[in-house]
Parts: sequence; structure tokens; C-alpha cells
Amino acid sequence: MRPQAVTIEFRDLRWAIVAAQHRSLRQAAEALNIRQSTLSRGLRDLEYKLGATLFERTNGGSRPTTEGQEFLDAARRIVEETETIATRLKTRSRGESGRLTIGVHTSLSAGNLRATLIEHRSRFPDVEAHLVDGSSDHLISDLASAAIDVAFVVEDNPRWHDKSLSVWSERVAVALPDRHVLASRDIVHWSELRHEPLLLPQRGPGPEFLKLLVAKVGCSDPCRRLSPSLTHPTRGR
Repeated sequence: MRPQAVTIEFRDLRWAIVAAQHRSLRQAAEALNIRQSTLSRGLRDLEYKLGATLFERTNGGSRPTTEGQEFLDAARRIVEETETIATRLKTRSRGESGRLTIGVHTSLSAGNLRATLIEHRSRFPDVEAHLVDGSSDHLISDLASAAIDVAFVVEDNPRWHDKSLSVWSERVAVALPDRHVLASRDIVHWSELRHEPLLLPQRGPGPEFLKLLVAKVGCSDPCRRLSPSLTHPTRGR
């Protein structure tokens, strides 16, 4: 016949550990904020379940028996491991540990994003950040399929309006001929570029920046297309 399983509550382990630490049921009960009679009854019930005497009780206090010390050593390991697991799960649910997959376009991989990732690393050292490169469309698709946890993109996406947050803004530099009417301006507004022929690279940050121009300027195609060898990359927000 198989021995009957013994059910021990997590509370029983903690009570036994505290009782051994204080060597006094009265002090242990005060530390646990329970009645001494409740603690004493709980320890005797535990001993009954185990079929062994865990504590030797005298007028001077209580101390673990040989069997009790062996039980307490195992109980401490169980309590410590359980508390460690509970803490890990809590921090992971709050995003303070685990793995964070971040989608980002190459043109955004420096500057403010880099500073943001460094600050996040210093605040949450237990989080392993993994960067995934891609266009905004690909990153949004990966976000929808839960392939990544967060995505940094240039333009706002209506589908994610209630799940997005503006984290920073940057000015965009526009290169103009010396004799251009806007060349003397310190600030050029997006609306002033509506009827201007704009040149962008076909590769790199060009396609992403084109989407930004369409959103800001309001034209379906505000750019004159040239081959990449004849254009210079323009950094956008």
C-alpha cells in the first residue's frame, strides 16, 4: 500500500520557521500577529500530520528537535523558492523583468530612442531588450500578431490610436537652395512645403519619411522621385 499523502499548508511552514527563529512561542506569535494558543495548536497539528515531534517544549522556550531541524531546513528552501517565484511573476506582470521585443525602424535607432532604451535599461536591469528592425507597416503587423511587444514608428496609425503614445518630437531639417524664398527662414512649416518639389531617397529612411510628408503636407505624393545615387538621406522624426 502506498503511504497516504500529507497535506501541509504554506502557512504551516512559515509558522514553524518563525517559531524556530524566536525560540519562544509567545514572541513568535507576536511576530506573526496571531494568538499564542493559535500558533501552538497549529504547530501541534503539523506535528500530528507529519507523525514527528518538531519542537522540544520547555519552561525556557522551545527549540527544534533533530527531526524538526531537518524539516525546517527543507521548509526554508520551499518558502524562499516560492517567494522568489512570486516576486518574479509580479515584476514580470509589471514589465520589470523578462524579455521585451521592440520594433524600430533603422532611421530611429539613434538619438532619443537610444537614450530612452539606455534609461529603461538602468531602471529595469532585469528586462532583456531585443530590437527588431522593419518598416512601419511590418512593425504594426508584428505588433498585431504579438510577435513584438512595442513598436516605435514615425506616423500615427488610426487603428492603434487608443493604444499609442507620443513619446517625443523632433524638428526635421530641410535643405534649400540659397536663393529659395524659404531659405532665409529659421523655421519652415509643413504647409509651406505643400507645393514644393521635394527630393527623398528611395531606400533607407526615405519610404518612412515619405509617409510622414503625406500625413503632414496632405498630398498623395509630395516628392519628385530620383534614384538613390542622386539624393542624400534626410533624417525625419
